[in-house]
Amino acid sequence: MVDSEEELTLSAHALAALAEFESEETERLERFKALSEEADADFTKRSHLSIDDFKEDWQLSQFWYSDATANTLADELLDGADNETIICIASAPSVYAAIRAREPSELPTKNIYLLEFDRRFEILSGSKYFGFFDYNQPLNVPEHLKGRCHRLLIDPPFLEIDCQRKSALAAKTLLHPDKDQKSKENEPRYKLITCTGERMADVVTSYYPDVHVTTFYPEHKNGLSNEFRCYASFEGKSWKFA
Repeated sequence: MVDSEEELTLSAHALAALAEFESEETERLERFKALSEEADADFTKRSHLSIDDFKEDWQLSQFWYSDATANTLADELLDGADNETIICIASAPSVYAAIRAREPSELPTKNIYLLEFDRRFEILSGSKYFGFFDYNQPLNVPEHLKGRCHRLLIDPPFLEIDCQRKSALAAKTLLHPDKDQKSKENEPRYKLITCTGERMADVVTSYYPDVHVTTFYPEHKNGLSNEFRCYASFEGKSWKFA
């Protein structure tokens, strides 16, 4: 009889937890819908969106960066850029969200594009600056960005060699061929950053010959069992080559 009562008590707790989860999920979806409608009606509303308004989809291997990591990566992409610099962020929407949260007057360029498989993020960037990106189709990137991106952050979603290889091919398709260009700030326009698992180091450096593992360790909001590293073509204010 005691076992039965304990079972009923546990079931009641489970039902209460489920009800709370469903309530929170309904509230989140309603908020997202409202934000989406506001963003469609008024572009400036997009700056009010944060990465926390988008639930991670683990089936898509979505793990948002911590605010500190997202801002560090954003800073490095923006540092030394000018109004003609074209920046692309592929499969790292939390970094794009960090940039969108800043005052437009603080951004050195308006040419900042988000390439993403998850179309929810189009409300964050607006259709003009959004491009659908499937790493399985690395050559199928927006035509107007092919060979024109000076700075690229690309985060392959899966720790698999095939995913790394195809992502590297997409990067090659996007990047401007002249890596020696200087911005009006007399800074190199070219920057390449990719963040992925530490165990992919040999794969990454073989597919991106000019990147090196850096001293910067990206962190995620909800934690990951796989240790992540940042690989870059340059030493910046936030890291050196390891």
